[in-house]
Amino acid sequence: MYLNIDSVISMDGIELKSNPDERFNANYWLCTILIDKEKTGFDYEELRQRLDAKNIETRPLWKPMHLQPVYKDNPSYIDGTSERLFNRGLCLPAGPWVKDGDVEYIVGEIREAMKK
Repeated sequence: MYLNIDSVISMDGIELKSNPDERFNANYWLCTILIDKEKTGFDYEELRQRLDAKNIETRPLWKPMHLQPVYKDNPSYIDGTSERLFNRGLCLPAGPWVKDGDVEYIVGEIREAMKK
């Protein structure tokens, strides 16, 4: 089961990443959201901690390679996009083991965070 776009799309300040148009057909092996702190009142780390307390394992988007110490001296071609995504993104549980009830629980907890 994958996160239902209709469940999340209506949350102001939470953007579920999805197919940009009908030419794409993602397998959604990774479900990610972007969080607008100005609208939600929390950032990805605050939401990650809240969900962790509810036994929902999440993690930040991958740290951009050019920010990792091992690659600090390597050439990089950056425009700010990877940093922007990293500073706003959170990976949610996904895969065949995530059942409908799990999706409802995850979405419900994100909605609860929005109320605070």
